Amino acid sequence: MNKGSPIIEVRNVSMRFNLATEKTDTVKEYIVKLLKRQLMFNEFYALRDVSLTVNRGEAVALIGANGSGKSTLLKCIAGVLYPTTGSIQVRGSIAPLIELGAGFDPDLTARENIYLNGAVFGHDREFMDEHFKSIVDFAELWDFIDVPVKNFSSGMVARLGFSIATEVSADILVVDEILAVGDFRFQQKCKERMADMMKGGTTLLFVSHSEEQVRELCQKAVWLQRGELMMWGSCASVVESYLAAQEIGRRSQ
Repeated sequence: MNKGSPIIEVRNVSMRFNLATEKTDTVKEYIVKLLKRQLMFNEFYALRDVSLTVNRGEAVALIGANGSGKSTLLKCIAGVLYPTTGSIQVRGSIAPLIELGAGFDPDLTARENIYLNGAVFGHDREFMDEHFKSIVDFAELWDFIDVPVKNFSSGMVARLGFSIATEVSADILVVDEILAVGDFRFQQKCKERMADMMKGGTTLLFVSHSEEQVRELCQKAVWLQRGELMMWGSCASVVESYLAAQEIGRRSQ
């Protein structure tokens, strides 16, 4: 497909979660009450009737307060969650950087987890052998390559996860707060790699609470509030509207 053609189409997507209102102390007690229909639930909508289209090659930021539905929308697009209603069409491969380290086995070493994650991304051992050195070089973890990941800091886990997921350019890069972890120098390396991927035509979906990072990396933005789409358009106009609303909210408190 040509650059500028739709690569992600979100149509009237809602995501509902059922929250148990009664406290249960054990899994067994929860299951028993559930089977007996003794559990009461409150419905919580993380997303409500959200529609948007992302074109190939665009860099789009998702902004909003904590709990606004940003991560839920990313997970729906990445196929981690399935929406309660509505549909999502994705035309291309996805490199999801949503919860770095979520696919790692903490008892395995960094070396073993590289091959494990490679398999998750659909790469065979021969492919991972070929790219192994590049992955570890970028993550700067040669001194810890045979150390169990459970002994890693959050920054080290982020470095390893980012390096694996971005070793080969995907059609879509989904990034959720990755640049909030790790030291400044490594954050710069991550931004440079993402910029290189975007120059090659990769589409970026980016979640960050940093206004500076959003403006630096993205041309468009989506503002979500309590699961609803408030505004969708140029990054500058959406960010300015969001910040203005935040300021009005603070003054009214």
